Amino acid sequence: MIRDPQVLDFIARTEAAYPAEANHAGPAQNRRHYDAMCAAFRAPRPSGLAVEDRAIAGIPCRVYGARTPVFVLYLHGGGFVVGGLDSHDDICAEIADATGLQVVAADYRLAPEHRWPAPLQDAQAVWRAIDRPGVVAGDSAGGLLAAALCLSQRGARAPLGQVLVYPGLGGRGDAPSYSQNAEAPLLRASDIAAYHHALHGGDAPEDPLAAPLLVADLRGAAPAFIASADVDPLRDDARLYAERLREAGVPVRYRNEPELPHGYLRARRGSDRARRSFQAILAAIGSFAQGAG
Repeated sequence: MIRDPQVLDFIARTEAAYPAEANHAGPAQNRRHYDAMCAAFRAPRPSGLAVEDRAIAGIPCRVYGARTPVFVLYLHGGGFVVGGLDSHDDICAEIADATGLQVVAADYRLAPEHRWPAPLQDAQAVWRAIDRPGVVAGDSAGGLLAAALCLSQRGARAPLGQVLVYPGLGGRGDAPSYSQNAEAPLLRASDIAAYHHALHGGDAPEDPLAAPLLVADLRGAAPAFIASADVDPLRDDARLYAERLREAGVPVRYRNEPELPHGYLRARRGSDRARRSFQAILAAIGSFAQGAG
């Protein structure tokens, strides 16, 4: 249940630009609606922040800030169907400004034109091309990508930490949040199914990294900070992944955000709840970058 007037206002503003039925439209129409919504919330970049678009390992990227000894790889959300360098531009700019770290946003390939594992291959290519220690962060679909990247890079090239924000992690849909929040604002259980079909077609994915929550052995994964939205079908993916990481001996901090829906990072300027969560996310990124884990 959401009673917070700031959050209710955020939901109304989002739905005015991005109606619920857009998730079941064709990809081109869905992207038009999503881009319009992102533009409505997009904040100016912090003054003086250098930003450059360039290809890294052949993948279009946007780089925020000058080179730093530790960088942040940011992987945007959008169900693997929508989103890009502009959709999360202000979020990435604020991360770079607040942490003092260089942020690299990767414009990975989208479904249904490019199905799994294309998005992960792009994220891996960018990660491997930057020969410095780094933290990987992502929201929603980008959270799944960040988790999958960490599982694929255990060992010498492991990230210093992973920051997952309301991630979908490949849960089977039988956890309580899928039924309790089946008709949640901004993301419904049926939307998740539609995005899954776009990414994988009608078949179950064979690659275990497509569902990090179901990977048998999580030992050696990067230390994690995981934030979930309480009013979100994906809430329990985050909770259960945090539990599984702990069981595997991986340091993890988990926080669930009451009265917040999926996509709340865009509410960080208008909602006290979202602002506090974003501050915790910034602190986690900074902590991992310092090696504090």
